[in-house]
Amino acid sequence: MKIAVLRERAAGERRVAATPETVKKFITLGAEMAVETGAGATCSIADDAYRAAGASVGDAGSVLAGADIVLGVQGPDPDSLAGIAPGAWIVAALNPFGTGEQGGRARVDRYAALGVEALAMELMPRITRAQSMDILSSQSNLSGYKAVLDAAAEYGRAFPMMMTAAGTVSAARLFVMGVGVAGLQAIATARRLGAQVSATDVRAATKEQIQSLGAKPIFVENVAGIEGEGTGGYATEMSDEYKAAQAELVSAHIAKQDIVITTALIPGRPAPRLISAAQVASMKPGSVIVDLAVEAGGNVEGAVAGEVVEVGGVKIVGHRNVPSRLAADASALFSRNLFNFLSAFWDKDSGRPVLDEEIGDAIRLTKGGQVVHARLLGA
Repeated sequence: MKIAVLRERAAGERRVAATPETVKKFITLGAEMAVETGAGATCSIADDAYRAAGASVGDAGSVLAGADIVLGVQGPDPDSLAGIAPGAWIVAALNPFGTGEQGGRARVDRYAALGVEALAMELMPRITRAQSMDILSSQSNLSGYKAVLDAAAEYGRAFPMMMTAAGTVSAARLFVMGVGVAGLQAIATARRLGAQVSATDVRAATKEQIQSLGAKPIFVENVAGIEGEGTGGYATEMSDEYKAAQAELVSAHIAKQDIVITTALIPGRPAPRLISAAQVASMKPGSVIVDLAVEAGGNVEGAVAGEVVEVGGVKIVGHRNVPSRLAADASALFSRNLFNFLSAFWDKDSGRPVLDEEIGDAIRLTKGGQVVHARLLGA
């Protein structure tokens, strides 16, 4: 069983799909590990570190030759997989429902044409036994942390209240919209930095989570749509009545905030619009908004993917690929997710992983030259 690790080629991608730590673990399982030259350079992992862990290091062609599994952060371009053996696995974030060069149905079709078995790790079901395999959670956790640091970098004032001989500096007011993994980490990080934190979400169950972190929950009460929770704990679209009530509540609250961080995503759909241009205009000059959903269409009107724009004195931060901005830690967590996944299904007799139906059907996009995922087939 040969496992290949390729250098990421997507623009701005600094993570790597295996670290020396997970290379050693795979070798312990009985796998042969091959890593492309320079694969870890952007996250401070030298080729010699992979060699010391027991992997071979070489060019893409030698790494792919005879590979049974190819690990990636973002799915490799099918054109870069020339010569890959039919039936080999591609294990990465494949963005099958997205658009653009790094995902979408067209790329899935090209994987099928190669005869590979494409496994989309971001489709891992939210079940207890798959928690350690969940790349969305591990990477979102870092995104929430980094969002607060990015806000602090753009905000021209201090976060904590400071009492000095020259007078008192008021604590920054920070509002988190969307209390999933990223939102909870943003709350915790902002609290550690000394901000006065509030938060909201469409899922009523998050109110206690917000309070447990010492933040103030901001919720619309007694309006249909408050539950807002779908399969696997993901947020769903809110009712029209709830949207109207939330807009009124948020408009009053947001005008008083110094920093707003938005994290709301709905899998397979454009990000919901949470902040309008009018609400941006209501904020004080010098305020900062960080839109973590900017690559999915954005929660904030006026946000631009890959840019920090200023609208009426308010900065709107729209960094792409936020986990990659913490490449070393993001790679460590991502690579452990991949190892936890493959090792959980490792069959000692055959010397390779064998997926079960529950998880296999959830993440498998292609097999035997065909697209097989139910959602891609319209089932």
